[in-house]
Amino acid sequence: MRYRSCLVMLISCCMIAGICPAQEDLSPDPESNSERIISTFSRPDSLLLVTKEKYNLAIKNDKELEAAGYLQQMGRILFFSGHYPQSLDYLLKADKIYRNGNDKSLLAENLGVIGELYYRNRQSPLARKQYEEALQYYEDLKSEAGKAGIFGRIGHLYEKKQLYDSAFYFQNKALQAYQHANNREGTAKIYENLGSIYEDQERYDSAYANFNRAYTLNKQHGDERAQIEVLNNLGDVLRKTGQYRKGLVFSFQALALAQRKDEFYQLSGAYNDIAKGYNFLNKNDSAFYYLALSREFLSSIYSQESNKQLALLQTLYDIEKKDNEIEKLTQARRADLVFAIATGVVVVLVILIAALILSRQRLKFKNEQKLHAQNKQVFETQSQLMEVELQNKRLQEENLKQQLEIKTKELSSYTLHVIRKNQLLEDLQSKLEELGKEEKRDQKKQIRQLSEKIRLGLNDDQHWEEFRTIFEQVHQSFFDRLQQQTDSLTSNDLRLIALIKMNHTSTDIATLLGVSQDSLRVMRHRLRKKLNLAQGDNISTYIQSI
Repeated sequence: MRYRSCLVMLISCCMIAGICPAQEDLSPDPESNSERIISTFSRPDSLLLVTKEKYNLAIKNDKELEAAGYLQQMGRILFFSGHYPQSLDYLLKADKIYRNGNDKSLLAENLGVIGELYYRNRQSPLARKQYEEALQYYEDLKSEAGKAGIFGRIGHLYEKKQLYDSAFYFQNKALQAYQHANNREGTAKIYENLGSIYEDQERYDSAYANFNRAYTLNKQHGDERAQIEVLNNLGDVLRKTGQYRKGLVFSFQALALAQRKDEFYQLSGAYNDIAKGYNFLNKNDSAFYYLALSREFLSSIYSQESNKQLALLQTLYDIEKKDNEIEKLTQARRADLVFAIATGVVVVLVILIAALILSRQRLKFKNEQKLHAQNKQVFETQSQLMEVELQNKRLQEENLKQQLEIKTKELSSYTLHVIRKNQLLEDLQSKLEELGKEEKRDQKKQIRQLSEKIRLGLNDDQHWEEFRTIFEQVHQSFFDRLQQQTDSLTSNDLRLIALIKMNHTSTDIATLLGVSQDSLRVMRHRLRKKLNLAQGDNISTYIQSI
């Protein structure tokens, strides 16, 4: 029997501790009674539809702030129903309208809800950011109640992170602000938050004292739903300190209030707490009885919640479908309106353009007549100018031809003069060389000196520069083009090329250069190599082509 009793007790403890969830997990722990009503008793789908209709009416009447309020309400409904993405969408739309309208009070309230949503979605940094902005607006508005609510939520963030010093700091700031605003409901909530922190730290005396203060305040202003939650917390503290029978008293009080108010979440929690109390008192039959009731209500809650969620999802689908249809109709109407306006504009434009075209055609005809007359005069003037310019070019061309002929004659005359001079010098040199062969020593020395002077005169470069200047005037840029073919030509090579360009015979070229025919052939052979001419190519033809 003892073994069986221990086994029953073990099973009951496992079922109580493991199967049935804690009370705070059963509800979204809303901040106010209105939110608790939304999350627990009302039909979210029906409430969402009604709010949506009001929103559409506000939009139709161009009441943006009123529409933003309905957006916030729809966001709250979806938030406390657990549909966070859709809730955030509505809340952000409301946020945009409030910012455009510069309504700090409504904007701060909406930021608080957005922060709570981020917190429930386990995005604490984003939640803190929303709280900080809301707090700034409440400070600008000097709203103690608004600041207190935000302080409490920030403290709750730190509590969940187990940063209890920071949690106490913000909860105490919230408590001071609520007391300054004489807000009993808010003050009671902060006392409950402080009790929860003390309970987490296992400082049960302080936890009990704060829960008791919260219960007293809730009882004074008649908030029975808040009393149920605090009574359950008082029972938990007493049970954790081993005062099981006293704890059962508070649990039964919570049960009675929950039955009167039809609070299914609190009923399930109260039955669960009573089952725990009886289990600790080793009254396992009673523990199992109340545990079964708790599970029965819990199952009923889950069933109701499932039905609510299905209904809400269907409503969301219907709303989205209806919004899409409305959007399509709106777009169609806008398209029709735009088309009608565009058609009217096009007709007016066609009429205006037609009138403008007729007017411009008349003006164009007149202008064309004037322009034709002007063009005719300009054409005649240009023709005269072109004839004069053509005549000038002819005169310039004839002048250039005359100059070219003169230069050519000068070059030929100069060349013939050089040829005669060199031939004369050659004759003199020959005669002097013959005289030098005679036996007279004094004449021989003088004659050799005179012959050397004549030889030096034959190789003088002074006349070459004058020749080159006249040559380049006749054959412009010839040497530049020649240098582009090869850059290894000497001054003697250039002289030879110039004389070949002028079509002089080999005899004349040899005389002009003061060399023999054999030396001239050697010079031509070297020049062919420098010009990279192939065997069989005519050097004169190549030079004439440059």
